[in-house]
Amino acid sequence: MAHLANQFAGIVHVQVPDDQSAGLHDALRSLESQGLRIVIAASEDEDTGPFHLIELELVGQDRPGIVRDISHAIASHQINVDEFETECSEAPMSGEILFKAKAVLRVPESASLDGLRADLEKLAHDLLVEIELDNAN
Repeated sequence: MAHLANQFAGIVHVQVPDDQSAGLHDALRSLESQGLRIVIAASEDEDTGPFHLIELELVGQDRPGIVRDISHAIASHQINVDEFETECSEAPMSGEILFKAKAVLRVPESASLDGLRADLEKLAHDLLVEIELDNAN
């Protein structure tokens, strides 16, 4: 997702049974009457090979670009984001706005988890955030 030049754009990948795809397509198209521009593209199933899931948690002072920088680091290792949740809340003592994110990452066995950790640690230092990676349950 991105907010640039006062415009918002997001990409969502969903899977639905074939017999429900026309209904979803129609429902999404109906949103265009509310001023949204919807682009629907079918994708081919791809064999991603063996993988494991890890959880990423991030906490730090909110600022523009955190999601962009983290997602770029993840993508540079050919790692996919299966789930991603964010929230902003007031810090208990200081009242500053904290940005919190939780993600489930699909890591191919061929990816370097040590390389990802190193890149995220450097990024955490640069962004002044805390990042934790753990095996998903």
